[in-house]
Amino acid sequence: MARRVTPRPAAAPQMTAWDLLLRTWPGRLFLIAAALKFIIAVWRVMIDPAALPAIARALSAAATVGLAIAVGVFAWRLFVQVKRRLLWRVRRKLILSYIFIGVIPALLILVFFLFAGSLVFMNVSAYLFKDGYDTIVEDTRLSAQAAATEIARNPAAAAETIQRVHRIRLPRYPALSIAYIAPDGHTETLGPWKTLPIPPAIPGWIKDEVTSMSLGLPVRDAPGEEDLVVRTVVKVGPGGSGGAVIVDIPLDDQVTYRLHDTTGVRLENVSDPRVDGATTRTSTAQPAAPSRSVFFEKSLAQIDIRDWETGALHRDTLALSYRLRELYNHLSSAQSMRVQGMRLSDALMFMLVAIGVLFLIIEAAALVMGLALARSITSSVHELFMGTERVRQGDFTHRINIESRDQLGELADSFNQMTGSIENLLLTAAEKKRLEEELRIARQIQMSLLPRGPLDFPGISMTALCVPAREVGGDYYDFFHVGDRQLGILIADVSGKGTSAALYMAELKGLMLSLSQIYKSPRQLLMEVNRIISENLDTRSFITMTYGVLDLNAGTMTFARAGHTPMVFLRGDGTTGGAQSLAPSGIVVGLRIPGATEKFSDLLEEEQVKLHTGDVLVLYTDGITEAMNVGQDLFGDDRLGRLITEHGHLDTGDLRERILREIESFVGGADQHDDMTMILIKIEEPVVVAQRVAV
Repeated sequence: MARRVTPRPAAAPQMTAWDLLLRTWPGRLFLIAAALKFIIAVWRVMIDPAALPAIARALSAAATVGLAIAVGVFAWRLFVQVKRRLLWRVRRKLILSYIFIGVIPALLILVFFLFAGSLVFMNVSAYLFKDGYDTIVEDTRLSAQAAATEIARNPAAAAETIQRVHRIRLPRYPALSIAYIAPDGHTETLGPWKTLPIPPAIPGWIKDEVTSMSLGLPVRDAPGEEDLVVRTVVKVGPGGSGGAVIVDIPLDDQVTYRLHDTTGVRLENVSDPRVDGATTRTSTAQPAAPSRSVFFEKSLAQIDIRDWETGALHRDTLALSYRLRELYNHLSSAQSMRVQGMRLSDALMFMLVAIGVLFLIIEAAALVMGLALARSITSSVHELFMGTERVRQGDFTHRINIESRDQLGELADSFNQMTGSIENLLLTAAEKKRLEEELRIARQIQMSLLPRGPLDFPGISMTALCVPAREVGGDYYDFFHVGDRQLGILIADVSGKGTSAALYMAELKGLMLSLSQIYKSPRQLLMEVNRIISENLDTRSFITMTYGVLDLNAGTMTFARAGHTPMVFLRGDGTTGGAQSLAPSGIVVGLRIPGATEKFSDLLEEEQVKLHTGDVLVLYTDGITEAMNVGQDLFGDDRLGRLITEHGHLDTGDLRERILREIESFVGGADQHDDMTMILIKIEEPVVVAQRVAV
């Protein structure tokens, strides 16, 4: 039994690293840019970097851009190669599509909720810390107001009053400092006053009876860092006539630890954004826990800071940290309701975790089922692929064995039935290919015989077209310079289809090229063409043609018609009342019957038309007037004549497009059964007044 080999996509010629660097433009760009960067780096080492010329800096920047472009191109090519190799198998494509459809959206939803949760916890942590900080501010206010009230009642007992207030607040705030500034400047103080010095007087900017503020004290050896002090000033007596009480509570390690204990949020550092180069200093009140998440457990807040001397206001940034569990416990502590001995908040959290685990189980099960389904599909696809490979190699006896009763199984049955008759289909295809090749060659011959490029003949505007049908016909047109300001114009239709018609056209072109230089009379030329070509045509072929000589010196168009469609003539001044069909007598060229040559000469007439500026001449083949719509109706000569009459004022290019649009509109969805060829001529050079002369 022959060993089955799974075909692989054709591998491109392997390129070494040197080939990539030396034979590709990204590689050369990489080498040049790297060399420039190396030279400039050596130059920097040898001289002062500040003295590096501007041109060197510009070259260094250009080299950096070049390196980025080269690396980007290499990365893209690597991505394309990896994608091509990884995604060649349908199984991998199905697995990847399942990941994009099922897994990626789930991950995006998870990331969304993580981000939303992070935003919520950041705001909640900032709120909780601010609430705890406001409690400290309120404690300083209450302490200062209590002392001020007692001193206002008994100024002589000021020392005892501040001692009593200090003793009450000391267990909660060991670093609390309190001072009473009497009207005469005498000061009673109590507390360490180690953060800020004792103020000698109340600044003039303090107007209110009670003023609470936050003061920032720069930290030594930590630019931009500040220690916070909460200060409240309460004036004693009306308008401060009895002095003022000042209470300070510095946010030292003990206070920040208490804040963390009550709010679950830790103050890491306070930075003044007005100072550049601020550093990060972590509080030492409690050992900093290792950060388990960058996305969570960090937050920022801002607080207003006053300048004690001037009252100027600025905002400091507080860097906060928290642990999710501690923060959640503080938030859920207000929920006292219990369910079977468990707090309701804990029960809800347990349910949320259970739902998350269930979701992961379902996602994993769906992934396993998707992979199994992909395997079943790709196995059948692989069998189909191997069958097509065997057929491609010419083995029409191979049959696909797929046992599944699904769409792929039915496809395998259809494939097996197809291979039974594939040889006949191939024979038919070969015959069709031979015919198509013959038609292609005939079409090439036909199109090569037509004039190429625009006609350069001063005094006239001329355009022509040949719209081939699906089968090769024998339509042919040509132009010949036959004298000074004289142009020979030919349009012909060879009967029959295929290569024979194209070869007759080639023979006719050769005759016309030679005879047009000998015979100036269209009638004489057609008689000679008929005599020569009738000896070579078979009995079933003939040619219809019209040949004319346009003489701008004489202002005439002399022509003869051998069984061809009439020539349409429209006066530029409109004196004839519309387009005329000029059809002098004549029979087809090439008839091989007794007496045909004599009959051709007897019936052939030559006609001459005088021309003037604006006259329009239209020569065409029967493919124009015999174009049929789906109802088998013909376009007809009358309709063509009316179009030329109505739009004869247009230039030849616009008139041609107008006629083609009308034909397409008339035909509709019907197939084109014959070539459509047309020559349109418009006289542009002024000539004598026209008249028609028959010969």
